[in-house]
Amino acid sequence: MRFAVETWAPEYGVATDESRLDDASDKADLDIEMPAASWKPLRPGSVEPPGSVLFVDGIRRIDARVWITAGDRAVAGVCATVAAGAVLCVPGSAEVVDHVVERGLFTPACDEAEDIVTRHGTYSCFPSAGETPDDLYYEIHNRMTALETEVSNRDRSAAAELLVFDGPLRTRTDPRGVGYVKTQHVQYLEPAQQPVLVGLAAGERTPLFLLSGRGGSRYSWYLRLPAERTQPWAGIVRCEMPAAGSIADATVRADQVTALLPRYASEAHKDGRAPQNLYPIAGLENALRRRLGDQLLMERALRVAAAVTVGADMTGDA
Repeated sequence: MRFAVETWAPEYGVATDESRLDDASDKADLDIEMPAASWKPLRPGSVEPPGSVLFVDGIRRIDARVWITAGDRAVAGVCATVAAGAVLCVPGSAEVVDHVVERGLFTPACDEAEDIVTRHGTYSCFPSAGETPDDLYYEIHNRMTALETEVSNRDRSAAAELLVFDGPLRTRTDPRGVGYVKTQHVQYLEPAQQPVLVGLAAGERTPLFLLSGRGGSRYSWYLRLPAERTQPWAGIVRCEMPAAGSIADATVRADQVTALLPRYASEAHKDGRAPQNLYPIAGLENALRRRLGDQLLMERALRVAAAVTVGADMTGDA
């Protein structure tokens, strides 16, 4: 395969609007835990917190943008490094127990696209469903989600009583799993329930509601983490879990999670994304970044590999 590395810095032209990753087509049924007209802030009662919690997260980095020669046209692609890992938290300790790093060439489907082998690692080819930059970005994100699921299914996660995924569940169905959504791009509540949401005190939650759509059926709720009330949504996060079992069981799990998460909420003088960026997730992200390798080194390796393909073509022409 003949390809060239773009001379622009790799971050140029990369989609950054993550709101498009949320599925706004989900339908919300608010009459689940109680009638929507009776909604009020709920504070967890006396619940037994999970003894072990596994926080799962992933990160991705663009290493280079490339152009693949496909007949008489050039096809745009992105070389990216993706990683996922897990932090196991038990009373008194938190430990990174697993991680996986993968390099990929994300490109529109074409016969010429294939793995890129460099001196520092191989970029496996992942064809995307479309040809726009957003399509490539979503394919990178989907690969990261797949790695997160892979990590959560490994042996080290088997003992955890609760799995917290940083982000929506996205079709994950492990009954222990909870999706943790830090940024609210989609509003699922009706205007009548908005005062309940903004009226939450720290440690309180909304009643459960049911989301149905391409991601399957999930119970969801909002809760407020401890934070300075600088604006109505300060400290608000949304959680979701598979819609399996009874409503009674779901409310117990929602109370457990609502009572648990404020313990891990970050503080503004330590994290610019406080309080939503939980300490175990922030620590895991830092640990994963150290495992990505140097971006400039990987870009240089890709340029060397591209030069080899050009040299091979010239030798063949001769």
